[in-house]
Amino acid sequence: MTDNPLPSWRESAARTALLRFVAEVTRAGGPRHVPPAERIATFDNDGTLWCEQPLQVQVFFAQARLQALAERDPSMKERQPFKAFLEHDLKTIHALGKQGVFETAFATHAGMTEDEFDAVAREFLAHARHPKLGRLFKSLTYQPQLELLAHLRANGFKTFIVSGGGIDLIRAFSEEAYGIAREQVVGSSVKTRYELRDNRVVLVKAAELGSFDDREVKVQNIGLHIGRRPILAFGNSDGDLAMLRYAVTGRRPGLALLLHHDDGQREFAYDREFRLSPLADALDHAAEYGITVVSMQRDWECVFPDAD
Repeated sequence: MTDNPLPSWRESAARTALLRFVAEVTRAGGPRHVPPAERIATFDNDGTLWCEQPLQVQVFFAQARLQALAERDPSMKERQPFKAFLEHDLKTIHALGKQGVFETAFATHAGMTEDEFDAVAREFLAHARHPKLGRLFKSLTYQPQLELLAHLRANGFKTFIVSGGGIDLIRAFSEEAYGIAREQVVGSSVKTRYELRDNRVVLVKAAELGSFDDREVKVQNIGLHIGRRPILAFGNSDGDLAMLRYAVTGRRPGLALLLHHDDGQREFAYDREFRLSPLADALDHAAEYGITVVSMQRDWECVFPDAD
């Protein structure tokens, strides 16, 4: 195991807390030892593992899908909320709220089978670039977090994504980007229906939200899909607060971390004003809730991997 498992993390209280926690829970016979089966780590995705500004990648993906649909049905260009997405009208999109945005995004994929969706998602991620940063969306992962995921797995942790983003979009790249298996992704989802097509069973996406994986629902879905309380949780917004508190209020030792986007030079600086993922309660009460705040500006030596 490397002597410097987190090279992109600056020497700081956050880095020290992380390394100390991992060392303590993995020390056999130690007072804070946690058996490997219970070493569960959950990470939010948007704004925690990769960039979410000026909009989540899910929204850019929906815009691309809507553009293709509008070419076949031009009337969509005049109907809200589709009109706002097609015109990149951020004010109207923000006004929809996070759930409204994702419900619209999911509606653009109704009628597709899971396999068809996966192919479209992979094609989008292979070529689509961030409008300001110029990088492929899939290369907007945070280098310090990639190192942390690897360090946790090297110490017997099982790493999960628990995100408000669409579960199937994340599954299309989670193994390549993070080394996190598809079955270790929990996210928002639409309802599906069972069909037989050419004597083959398929699941078809419906235009109806199944689960919006945000706030307290994250904790409920962790119980449903993972079946164990995480001992480490990492998020970046009030939408992650319930999950963070879940990690530190169990019978086992726990560590909760909150990423503060305070680096407008290398990424984006925002908290309360970003309406799709506001950060107020979690940041204001971090000490009270036992949450370790990670400053992107102060604690990270770099933000993105070098290679695109």
